[in-house]
Amino acid sequence: MKLKKFGGTEQKIYDLCAPVIRELGYLVWDVRYEKEGASWYLRIFIDSETDAIGINDCEKVTGPVSDLLDEKDPIAQSYILEISSAGLEAELVRESHFDACIGCEVRARGFRPFPDGSRELIGVLEAWDMDNVTLTVNGGQQVLPFRELAFVKLYFDFGE
Repeated sequence: MKLKKFGGTEQKIYDLCAPVIRELGYLVWDVRYEKEGASWYLRIFIDSETDAIGINDCEKVTGPVSDLLDEKDPIAQSYILEISSAGLEAELVRESHFDACIGCEVRARGFRPFPDGSRELIGVLEAWDMDNVTLTVNGGQQVLPFRELAFVKLYFDFGE
């Protein structure tokens, strides 16, 4: 697994939109500028420190962000703007995500089975650095090499 860094366009959009989104009471979780087929998509994922994000929250953010982007015109080509929730099981892909989620329950999937034979571990994120992710799993600590992880996501027990 590699941590994502904002690309030039993504960083520009983050810098432009984060203050407006913060003023509305939300956080920017991620910004992605991606091509799918013939279309470009600008996806801004939002989160809240207090509540789950719903469709009304996304609508509340869409207008002001769209107006700001129309005014500043930071992207020369046409694109489709999407504002959405980071989700209950948001993927941790940036340093800020790992920092913010210390003490949270996460699900880590390996490219290959872990020493116990499983491909996924669910535990509490205790620490991380550029080489390892440390989880507390069933009362014991597991140190997982970053390069051997397919992903780390917040975990929510849906009662399955």
